[in-house]
Amino acid sequence: MITQEMIDRINTLYHKSQSVGLTDQEKEEQAALRKAYIQAIRTNMRANLDNISIKEADGSITDLGKKYGTNKGR
Repeated sequence: MITQEMIDRINTLYHKSQSVGLTDQEKEEQAALRKAYIQAIRTNMRANLDNISIKEADGSITDLGKKYGTNKGR
């Protein structure tokens, strides 16, 4: 889970990289934070997509999460 402190740190490192540059340790920290942030976004997006259901023309409901997503086969 990404906290506000982690987002603030990502932004701080970005601004520092634009102004004075980052040390190797800070570059590694920035890469790790960005990777965690992107993974959290992907996880959140997948959860949202897995909860989509559509109403077919015949009136039936198709749960796309069960049909295509991580809930497939449940």
